[in-house]
Amino acid sequence: MGEILLLAFLFLIAGVVAVPIASRLGLGSVLGYLIAGIAISPILKQLDVDVVSIQHFAEFGVVMMLFLVGLELEPRLLWSMRNKLLGLGGLQVGVTAALVMGIAMALGQPWSVAMAVGMVFALSSTAIVLQTLNEKGLMKSDGGQSSFSVLLFQDIAVIPMLAFIPLLALSELASVANSAADDGHGTGMSLVDGLSAWQQFGVTIVAISAVIVGGSYLTRPVFRFIATAKLRELFTAVALMMVVGIALLMTLVGLSPALGTFLAGVVLANSEYRHELESDIDPFKGLLLGLFFITVGAAINFDLLFANFGQIIALTSGLILIKSSVLLALAYAFKITNANRWLFSLGLAQAGEFGFVLLAFTVANGVIPAPLADKLLLVVALSMLLTPALFILYDKVIAPRYAGAQAREADEIDEDGSIIIAGVGRFGGVINRILLSAGYKTVVLDHHSEHLERLRAFDIKVFFGDATRPDLLHAAGIDNARMLIIAIDDREQAIEMVRYVVEHYPHIYIVARAFDRHHVYELWAAGCRDIIREHFDGSVRAARSALEALGHHPYDAERQTRGYVENDKVAMRELAGLYDPDIPVHENTAYVERTKAILASHEDAMRQSMAGFGSRIERGWLPPSLDDQAAAIADNAAKDGSSTQ
Repeated sequence: MGEILLLAFLFLIAGVVAVPIASRLGLGSVLGYLIAGIAISPILKQLDVDVVSIQHFAEFGVVMMLFLVGLELEPRLLWSMRNKLLGLGGLQVGVTAALVMGIAMALGQPWSVAMAVGMVFALSSTAIVLQTLNEKGLMKSDGGQSSFSVLLFQDIAVIPMLAFIPLLALSELASVANSAADDGHGTGMSLVDGLSAWQQFGVTIVAISAVIVGGSYLTRPVFRFIATAKLRELFTAVALMMVVGIALLMTLVGLSPALGTFLAGVVLANSEYRHELESDIDPFKGLLLGLFFITVGAAINFDLLFANFGQIIALTSGLILIKSSVLLALAYAFKITNANRWLFSLGLAQAGEFGFVLLAFTVANGVIPAPLADKLLLVVALSMLLTPALFILYDKVIAPRYAGAQAREADEIDEDGSIIIAGVGRFGGVINRILLSAGYKTVVLDHHSEHLERLRAFDIKVFFGDATRPDLLHAAGIDNARMLIIAIDDREQAIEMVRYVVEHYPHIYIVARAFDRHHVYELWAAGCRDIIREHFDGSVRAARSALEALGHHPYDAERQTRGYVENDKVAMRELAGLYDPDIPVHENTAYVERTKAILASHEDAMRQSMAGFGSRIERGWLPPSLDDQAAAIADNAAKDGSSTQ
């Protein structure tokens, strides 16, 4: 027990110290964990700790991560990714494996060894890449989605690789190899041993069907049953039970547990228990992934590395160069544009955690000699260690170059209108539809090509271009326009855009979207006087509905919320003059004191106003039921011939 507690303490303290320092230096949490593993590796060596066994246990974090990724996807969205999944992923694995195989044969390796090495190095690190993309908010980008498609295909490709590798066994190695292959994911048990090929296929189909049917029909009653106990820890236990059970089932039929849990996550993506599952699984996923990254750092054999330093570094650099070149060529072929192209190419340039699995499997089956496999393990580990540096290269060097540049030539703007809308996402799109329906002519600019393709499918005219560029604003007709609506997603660019337009086109009326109260103050200081917080109106409507549900008359609820809005407008104008972006708001004494006084004053006024509403409730007025509301809507529709959906 003492040894277990000592190991747990070592891993925890290493992560707790290294990760905050790495994050503060802008290196990211993954590199922090890897450095922590390197730092404690001498201690683990002295304690004679089997780091590889711990690593196999920690790889379950990858399984949990893919389950959570699956929860974010709907089957329809996954189907829409099929071209990238099969085309981009298939070509990446095939071309990379072929190139590595050719180079290995040129270096004197037998074709069977070279082919096995090619398959090992064709895979990338799902754990590092997805964790980093999520941390940096890049998962939804074109480069992030393309990376995810390739990683998912690679995880699927591990299955036929495990089946094919034993066929490559060398006779001189087979006699000394361990015939009982252990891929590091299994428990030694199997449901398909001794079965014919078609029987194995049938068992596999039954297992996958069980995951889909169970996720679709059994989750709801199980969670309802657990809810009767009213114990939070039982929900966590059930969530873990699901993931562990699915992973075990996939392992027993010879499939990747990560693939099985991903499939289960996709099935549950539309479940009302999705967020409950996410919140229960996420802490375990984070801890296990952190432990896995620490073990990668700790598993580096520095004695072997220093003895073959030049060779290992050359192999690692060559691997990264080959993979990034293949990925870059595929990015061009599949029209991945601008910075996303480099995010995709650099992000997947390493070897992956399944490389440890496949290398152990090749040695056990007499395919790759153990001394060579030890060197290749170092290449895998070092390439993973260098991955955060590649993301830093992307962040600091590549992404800034594309920030002000176009991924493609901006569209020639052949129309002009009295209103220019910058950004046509969830906010600007609604504004554009309402203004068009009111008879106004708009010129819409957006530099997200995926937005444009979707809108153009519905015959909505949108021009590709970065609205923050002065030349494109001029081409859009800002000299003669009446209004500019700023709905772009970058808060700093929105502020700069307001500042530029106020200075050079003072006749333009500006309406700007703000992300929060502090963004309002910054836009106000830049010169905008009509600022809309994106979630403010929705929050006010929700409060009005809550008052009605609590028994207040709709008229009274409307008066109360409208009073709050008016008070908030007055307060925002006054506090904007006290806001200082260089001082944290809680340290701005004048701002804090005036805010407290305004809040107290407004709350008193609102309470007094609310006190006059009580009589309606006391007289027995209750809000209409949903059925009554539906009946009233139907009656009104019948009277005026309209319909409501």
